[in-house]
Amino acid sequence: MTIKPLIILPDPLLRQVSAPVERIDAESLRLADDMLETMYDAPGIGLAAIQIGVPRRLVVIDVSKDGEEKKPLVFFNPEIVASAEERSAYEEGCLSIPDYYAEVERPAAVTVKFVDRDGKQQEMQADGLLATCLQHEIDHLNGTLFIDHISRLKRDMVIRRFTKAAKGRI
Repeated sequence: MTIKPLIILPDPLLRQVSAPVERIDAESLRLADDMLETMYDAPGIGLAAIQIGVPRRLVVIDVSKDGEEKKPLVFFNPEIVASAEERSAYEEGCLSIPDYYAEVERPAAVTVKFVDRDGKQQEMQADGLLATCLQHEIDHLNGTLFIDHISRLKRDMVIRRFTKAAKGRI
């Protein structure tokens, strides 16, 4: 497994809509494993393939707490098929927007359809932190960032800050 470099805001790749994963083969499984390694190293609880520069519909998540056994989840071509009316708010962060956090309100529970590591179609109900994380990562696959769910003023300030930082790195 290989730790991959993360794509950081304002990289336009983060706004790209990711293409479906056509086959679950050795290459796509290796990508999932590399993503898990990258996510754990960061450290984070979720990662979309686009965040390492691969525009494919693949998400990895592990919401287990520090000290608990790791429970990695891999979702090929995930799609939210149902959302609860009830809403919940979490302070979200993003590996592609380091050291910035904001409270985001989303549906409290979702049902997600996806393909697993064995190539089988699955459906999962999720609530709490897992539901939030799934929505956050699936947003990435559609070119949406968590800052798109906060006020325009705050979002513009974050984008300006990261654009200025990126110019300093060039």
